Amino acid sequence: MEFKHISVLLNESVNALNIKKDGVYADGTLGGGGHSEKILERLSGKGLLIGIDRDIEAIEAAKERLKNYSNVIYENTNFKNIKEILQKNDIKNIDGAVLDLGVSSYQLDNADRGFSYIASSRLDMRMDTSASLDAYKVVNTYSEEELAKIFFEYGEEKFSRRIAAKIVEERAKKPIETTLELSELVKKCIPQKTVKKGSHPAKRVFQAIRIEVNGELDILEGAINDFFDSLKSGGRLAIISFHSLEDRIVKNTFANLARGCVCPKDFPVCVCGQKPRGKIITKKAVVPTEDEIEFNKRSKSSKLRVIEKI
Repeated sequence: MEFKHISVLLNESVNALNIKKDGVYADGTLGGGGHSEKILERLSGKGLLIGIDRDIEAIEAAKERLKNYSNVIYENTNFKNIKEILQKNDIKNIDGAVLDLGVSSYQLDNADRGFSYIASSRLDMRMDTSASLDAYKVVNTYSEEELAKIFFEYGEEKFSRRIAAKIVEERAKKPIETTLELSELVKKCIPQKTVKKGSHPAKRVFQAIRIEVNGELDILEGAINDFFDSLKSGGRLAIISFHSLEDRIVKNTFANLARGCVCPKDFPVCVCGQKPRGKIITKKAVVPTEDEIEFNKRSKSSKLRVIEKI
C-alpha cells in the first residue's frame, strides 16, 4: 500500500516557522514528508532538515518523496529523543521544528496496522512496529479498572465502565483478536442516540487504546520542553494537535515557558526573578479553513500553536 498522508495546516505551520534559508529545522513527525517538503523548498543547499519518525514505513516513504534533496537527515526514532538526535549528529541547536501529532492517514487507512474501527485486522495500533505493547495486549490483559480509566481519560468516553466490563466478560470466553470484533462490542455498549452524526461509536475507545499503546500523552510535555531547549534564540516550535487532551498539554506547556514572575499576587515586588523564556505567537489556536476541512475531513479537529524562544 502506498504511503499517503495529507498534511494538515501545512502552509500555516511552515509559514509560522519563519524559515531561514541556511537554517536547521526538525520535522518530529515526518509521516509522508509533506511538512518536510514544504520546509526544504525554502532552504538553500546549506540548510538542513532532520526528519524524525518512529514508523519505518513513514521513513521509507519520505525518503522516496524527498529523494531530490540531499540536505536531509533521517532518524527512525521517537521525537522525544530530539536532544540525543542532535548530539548524535553534532548539531548544537535548531532554528525551528514542527510536530504534527497523532496518527497518519496511512496508518488509519492501512487495515494491517490495526488502527481502523471500520476494517477488520489484528488489534495492533503500534506506530513503532518493533514495540512490545500493542492493542491486543491492552484489550486482553488490562484489568477492567485499567481499561475504564484509559477509555475515560484518553478517550473522554462516558460509557467507559460499561465498555470495560463488556470487554472483560467477552474475553473470558475467548480473546478479542480483531479491530472489528472490538468495534462491534463497543457499538453494542453505546446508545445510538448519543453518537454524533457522522461519527463512529468506537472512535473514542480506539483513540484511547492508541494513545495508551504509543504512550503519546506521557511523553508530550517532556518532548515539548526538550524541543524548546534545542531552539536557538528566535527559533520557533509549531505543534499541530488533534484532540483536546493533546491541545491542553501543548497550551499549558507553552504558557509555562512564556510565564515570567511566579510570585504570589500579593507580593509588592518580584523576588523569584523568573523571566519568560518564550513568546507565544498564536494567542488563539489556528484552525483549518472551511475549504481545508471540505478537502480533508480529518483536519476538522486540528489546532496549531506556535511559540518562539526569547
